[in-house]
Parts: sequence; structure tokens; C-alpha cells
Amino acid sequence: MKSKLKQRIGAVATGVALLGVIVSPVIASAASQSASTTINADVASVISISTGTTVNIALTPTPGGVVSSASDIVSVSTNNTPGYTLNIADSDATTTLTSGSNTFTAASGTKVAPIALTNGTWGFAVATATTGIGTNGFDASYSAETNAGSSTSKWAGIPASGSPMLLKSTTGTATSDTTTVWYAARASTSQANGTYTDTVTYTATTK
Repeated sequence: MKSKLKQRIGAVATGVALLGVIVSPVIASAASQSASTTINADVASVISISTGTTVNIALTPTPGGVVSSASDIVSVSTNNTPGYTLNIADSDATTTLTSGSNTFTAASGTKVAPIALTNGTWGFAVATATTGIGTNGFDASYSAETNAGSSTSKWAGIPASGSPMLLKSTTGTATSDTTTVWYAARASTSQANGTYTDTVTYTATTK
């Protein structure tokens, strides 16, 4: 009798154990994998330039000749990290100031070797304090002259449109970065009266 009871108890215990195996939840190990994406926001280089648009030089000539000068302000803004270059040239191949058939010819001086103006000539200059313009012989500074008979300020002739001259070179971004460009003419009483005109072009280029 006891033996049969033990057998029954053993059978029940085995059944309970098997039931535990059947009803126990199966826990699976989770799989995982990662991937990365790079975000690039490409900001283009931009540049803008403005000028005073008109430079007026007033001359009251004398027999020996007088020099008058006035300035233009060139302003450049750019987000270009390496900076920009600023060049100047005449707007065309003719480098004279013209009033009808009368002219002021461009001075024979250059950036490297500027000269004092002679009667009937005109020129431009930037002070040597202007950064990055390379080897030059311009004066350390310029100021407005009005009918100066003994002027010794030094000037270069404007280059023709196909041969621009470097005025400035920078090494960083710029906000309203200014360059002062001076213009002058020398006239004697042999110069016919009138308004003599020419146009120059400044070109700002990102590096």
C-alpha cells in the first residue's frame, strides 16, 4: 500500500515538474546594431562691394599748374575664411579723362614706382599703410589737396581693363572692410575748361 502511494506521489511530482517546464516563458536574447549619419551644412562663399560712385576733383589752374585730389571709399564684405583680393582697372582700354576732344592722360607712374603728376595728367594712389598690396612706392599717407602748386605726392596711372592692379589682399572674413583710394589731376591754364570723365572698376574676389 505504501509502495503504491509513493508511486502516485512520485508521478504527481513528475507531472508538476513537467508542467513547470511547459508553462515557463522562453526569454530570447535581443539583437542590436547601430549606424551613424554625418550631417554637412555647406555654406557657400559670398562677397559684396560698394563704392562712393563719384569722385569730384575741382581745379582752378595757374600757368605753372596745380594739383587737386579727392578720395573714394571701397567697402567689401565677405564670409570667405581665406579672405579676398581687391583689384582696380579702367573700365575699358582707354585710360584718359575726357571732355569732348580734350583729355587728361594717365600718369606714367606705377604702383612700384609712382610719380608726381605733370600738367595734363591724372593718377590714383593708396597709402602704403593699406595691407597686402605687395611692393609699392606710394606715400605713407594721403590727404585732400586743393590747387596745390607745389605738390609732390606720388601717383600711378590707372591700368587698362585687361591689366588690373592689386590694391589689397586680406586673410580672413570681412564686414564692411574699407580701402581708401585717392585720385588726382594736375592742370595748367593751357588745359581747356570742362568736366573730364572716365570710369574705373574695382573687383573684389574671394581667395
